[in-house]
Amino acid sequence: MTSTDPTPDAPTPDPARTVRVLLVDDHAVVRQGLKLFLGLDPDIEVIGEAANGEEAVTQAQALHPDVVVMDLMMPVMDGITATRTLRRLLPDTEVIALTSTLEEHKVNGAIEAGAISYMLKDASSDTLADAIHAAARGEVRLHPEAARRLVRDFRGPDMRETLTPKETIVLQLIARGHSNRDIAAEQGVSEATVKTHVSRLLGKLGLDSRTQAALYALRHGLASLDDTAR
Repeated sequence: MTSTDPTPDAPTPDPARTVRVLLVDDHAVVRQGLKLFLGLDPDIEVIGEAANGEEAVTQAQALHPDVVVMDLMMPVMDGITATRTLRRLLPDTEVIALTSTLEEHKVNGAIEAGAISYMLKDASSDTLADAIHAAARGEVRLHPEAARRLVRDFRGPDMRETLTPKETIVLQLIARGHSNRDIAAEQGVSEATVKTHVSRLLGKLGLDSRTQAALYALRHGLASLDDTAR
């Protein structure tokens, strides 16, 4: 085999499936470590880094990442404020809160701000990579203890209208970590139809995000913690 031959066992990135990621942490060594092990996944591309929330907002607007991995404790602008700002400015960009603490006000604050997932920095590289891919698909991933605390503390508004049977099924599937594509395939409908169901059920429940919808379902016994705590 010549030096120009491809290595048979080397994974080949598929551009159509590559998830573009922005890393946000005020410690350069943390960003370097994350970039190093995420670089082992051929379907994840780290396209930028930021050292605080203000830089994250600027970088995200310029780079339009699929997923932002966001620390919460940072100078200038904290991660919760940055998450809220990003979700308003770039609704198609998902945010994973990645932090070293399970302080309740930070857990609740991150989810209320619009983070789709809450992970701890002691998570394995495989767990974080899985959460990144899941976020890009619109799937919820929560640290088990974060999920328990969120369900315990979750106080959603009163339901404005009764959900239809189809909307209830979609809500259950969201809580089980399914993406719109998964739900469409399982229910035999189009993704556009699923998006309509999701939009309507969020409106009826007075909620702002899929993660809040998942917590609502967990709180009301429509799914189990094992479904979202991965």
